[in-house]
Amino acid sequence: MPNCKHNNKNKYIFSQNFLTNRRLIEKIVSLSTITKCDTVLEIGTGKGHLTGVLSQKCNFLFSIEIDEVLYHKSMIKLKKYNNIKLINEDFLNYSLPRKISYKVFANIPFSITTQLIDKLTKAPNPPDEMWLIVEKGAAKRFMGIKKETIKSLLLKPNWEIDIIFHFRRDDFHPKPSKDSVLLHFYRKHIPDIAESEFGAYKKFIEQSFKYGFFKKKSLLTKKQIATVLKLAELPSISKDGVILYIQWLCLFRCYINFIEKQKM
Repeated sequence: MPNCKHNNKNKYIFSQNFLTNRRLIEKIVSLSTITKCDTVLEIGTGKGHLTGVLSQKCNFLFSIEIDEVLYHKSMIKLKKYNNIKLINEDFLNYSLPRKISYKVFANIPFSITTQLIDKLTKAPNPPDEMWLIVEKGAAKRFMGIKKETIKSLLLKPNWEIDIIFHFRRDDFHPKPSKDSVLLHFYRKHIPDIAESEFGAYKKFIEQSFKYGFFKKKSLLTKKQIATVLKLAELPSISKDGVILYIQWLCLFRCYINFIEKQKM
């Protein structure tokens, strides 16, 4: 997971934390569903250790590397593989596949994790699945562990998200300052929120976080919240104010079906 910053030319400079242990790389790749039928996208070729293993598991691999030195070294190291296309480009400017299905496996930069995940999950043709090595704290925020976040609530209607592997810091070279995990994203075949309603759902979530529930500007009254959760046979909101994802979905449905329709 490279740490990145900008130089005077506004280009990324990466301080990479490489995975080089082949046994470990084979282990984490084996946790994926990648097969010889799949096209895979890798973000950050690095020294090519993960790239080589991925190429042996998939049909074809696109690997994007921003660093010119690493790119040219990898071109030499990986030339024996005929199912890899190395691309020297900033992934944030890279055009994702528009017509083919694909999966993503990558050891990504901590400092632009949110930007990368936004690019992938909001793409017109998002990947079917993703396995991303990310900082553990960020993974918990994306999953809404302990408490849902705006980010987790906007991801969950379309994605199942799980931590499937915990790394040791000395698995990387050089050793990172934060714990890392392998985060798995699986795109739901049937989203919890229809595409036509997602804009309204996003607005509902953002306004609810801004104003809170049980307050003057709350989108739903305390009585409405209690009633709709009871009718749906869901637990009431806990005393500490933590709201489960399924409760958020239920409250959104109430808001759309009753409150918004009354305004029409």
